[in-house]
Amino acid sequence: MMGKTIVITSGKGGVGKTTTTANIGAALAMRDHRVVVIDTDIGLRNLDVIMGLENRIVYDLVNVIEGKCRIRQAMIQDKHGLELYLIPAAQTRDKDSIEPAQLRELCAGLEQEYDYILIDCPAGIERGFKNATAAAQEAIIVTTPEVASVRDADRVVGLLEASDLHRPRLIINRISADMVRRGDMMSQRDVKSLLAIEVLGLVPADERTISAANRGVPVVHDARSSAGAAFLRIAARIDGEEVPIQEISPRPGVFNKLRDMMGMKGRAYSHA
Repeated sequence: MMGKTIVITSGKGGVGKTTTTANIGAALAMRDHRVVVIDTDIGLRNLDVIMGLENRIVYDLVNVIEGKCRIRQAMIQDKHGLELYLIPAAQTRDKDSIEPAQLRELCAGLEQEYDYILIDCPAGIERGFKNATAAAQEAIIVTTPEVASVRDADRVVGLLEASDLHRPRLIINRISADMVRRGDMMSQRDVKSLLAIEVLGLVPADERTISAANRGVPVVHDARSSAGAAFLRIAARIDGEEVPIQEISPRPGVFNKLRDMMGMKGRAYSHA
């Protein structure tokens, strides 16, 4: 069975996309899958730090593309002994160092041996975005329940469609059930109504995520973390399990106010 390449993107930076990539990768590996995560944020790599692998880097993605090393030489195994491998981004090069076709060829080769290849897409919608999306069969958009983040996610939905990546799925990160119930934050129902794409999962705001990232340990390894448990459920859904998503409903009238603020009317079509 061939592996699958999934790009994890956001449009806007700072929404937790790299943390999401690391935790989904770890969670899938904990389900006995062989997983490769690729950092394509050339010049600004962070995935290695989230995974605690920054001191093990010898070769990087650009070295592989340029033929300066074999792909296995650039792959760093997760320190927990899982079948999880990182290909880090180059830190001293720019995004023009690779072409979309080169990344597509690399991922096609990895799909012969690994179950999942997760691409951590750079923030923004320029060259790095085009490189990362070119290799993928599926896309996951990460957003926070904030006006600016959802507006940028709306733009990314359209760009993914233009790249023939239809039916992207959404992860809503750092959602606070208390704030939603008070009417101070959009709920998943609000965000889904605006973006008209399937919600893959909700990740609650959890300070353990920050402390885990600072230690270089994906939060899925913390049994007491609500965010870690959420990433485990997301991985199960990616893996084909039917795991229900709990609905958090806002106060009446809040959604219309937020929609007016954003200048968005909601999409007339649905990918779900």
